[in-house]
Amino acid sequence: MKLRVLDILKEKGKSKYWLYIQLGLSYQNFNRMVYNNTKGIKFDNLQALCDILECTPNDLFEEYHNK
Repeated sequence: MKLRVLDILKEKGKSKYWLYIQLGLSYQNFNRMVYNNTKGIKFDNLQALCDILECTPNDLFEEYHNK
C-alpha cells in the first residue's frame, strides 16, 4: 500500500506545508508519512488526513506491486 497524499494535495491545489500545519505532526514524522517512508500510520492520523483532505481512506491509498 502507498499513500497518495501528494497526489491529493496537487488535485486540490493545496501545498505540503498547508497540510503540515493542519496536521500538527513533527516535521520528521510528517515527511516520513507523506513520502511513504513509514511502516505504519496511526488511525488518528488517518482520520485527520481524511477530514482535512475531505476524502475517504480508499482515496488515500494506492495499491502497488513490488517486482
